[in-house]
Amino acid sequence: MNSERKAILTVAGEDPVSFSVLAPTHGRDCLDIRTLGARTGFFAYDSGFASTASCKTAITFVDGERGELLYRGYPIEQLAEQCGFLEAAYLLKNGELPNAAQLQSFASAVREHTPVHEQMVKLYQGFRRDAHPMAVMVGVVGALSAFHHDAADFSDAAQRSLSFHRLVAKMPAIVAMAYKYTIGDPFMNPRADLGYAANFMHMMFATPCEEYRPNPVLVRALDRLLLLNADNGLDASTATVRMAGSSGANPFACVSAAIACLSGPAHAGGSEASLALLEEIGDASHLGEYISRARARARAHPDSDGFRLAGFGHRVFVDHDPRAQLMREVCQEVLKELDLEDDRLFRLAMALERIALEDPWFVDKRMYPNVDFYSGIVLKAIGVPPSMFTAIHALARTVGWMAQWEEMLADPEYKIARPRQLYFGIRRREMTNLSLAQPAHAEP
Repeated sequence: MNSERKAILTVAGEDPVSFSVLAPTHGRDCLDIRTLGARTGFFAYDSGFASTASCKTAITFVDGERGELLYRGYPIEQLAEQCGFLEAAYLLKNGELPNAAQLQSFASAVREHTPVHEQMVKLYQGFRRDAHPMAVMVGVVGALSAFHHDAADFSDAAQRSLSFHRLVAKMPAIVAMAYKYTIGDPFMNPRADLGYAANFMHMMFATPCEEYRPNPVLVRALDRLLLLNADNGLDASTATVRMAGSSGANPFACVSAAIACLSGPAHAGGSEASLALLEEIGDASHLGEYISRARARARAHPDSDGFRLAGFGHRVFVDHDPRAQLMREVCQEVLKELDLEDDRLFRLAMALERIALEDPWFVDKRMYPNVDFYSGIVLKAIGVPPSMFTAIHALARTVGWMAQWEEMLADPEYKIARPRQLYFGIRRREMTNLSLAQPAHAEP
């Protein structure tokens, strides 16, 4: 990073103070304000940290204005076309793509740690059957530290790698068990002869009554969905991992906290919301009404009811979502494979997609279908209920969370996070006898 350039802060009545300008490999330059408080007596106010870089990273780069997503420098489009999820997981963790031997060793390590402790099965019985899967996962993932005490010591790289393998390996089983528990089906053990995505589908959909053979087209679709959601820079849940991890919390606690953050509707839930929208619209004949509502909101029209067209546009990728076209291809393959192209809901989705891609208003506003729009359709077609969509998002993102956790611990500049605050409460005041309420039980 080039620190020769300087930025000068001038405040009326104060001496000017210079700060180094840090130039990253990609993205915007950053002002190094780590000494701001000590040198000036001021803090910076940045609600939501939208203009503040809280860490250095070499893992994932996101440029929403250009529609660019890089895993360790590789464009997501190229990775999705040429790699599988475990290759991307290895890349995010280690910085380089694996050769054949490295991939085999990595897959074996993940496969070895897939089963969960038998006593953990009893944890699920403590939840109500109608508990949301994300609530179940927060508890179960957090409880992993009670079964793997060695995870508390992550002083060396080998121990951190073991924690990475454990969490990435066990998450499919934890998600599948959460689903099985809600529907009352018996849990299914993982199979050594299946790959990562296929094993997850087996644990989700197989029953003891008959042999389950995962459909290769659906396995490839799920594998790509996982790859596309493996990391997305320092979003809220990833920042939560780093925030929790900065205190020295064990990795299971950090990922549990990230899952809790991800469960919020402002973070994930886009696929579930877009599918719910399609169910609400019901029929292509109603599309005009909903599009008019979306336009009224965009124009801040007085008649706007605050309606948002879920699955279109993106908070970060304002130009286009590079993952959307990749999921669109998968969506078409899945619908064709399952002979669902004429299904009412999916025909409605394709009709809405055509409008968004051709209508001048949508094009001008860049209201293109995003990755959540297509992911919801794919998961629905595969047989995953909407309540499980965010849980599968968490399954995919665990790779990124753990890669970020490992990177943070290896950073010599890492320290416990302590954001400042801009206080607007009551000024200092003194306690007096007159301000104390008379206890109700006091003697007369």
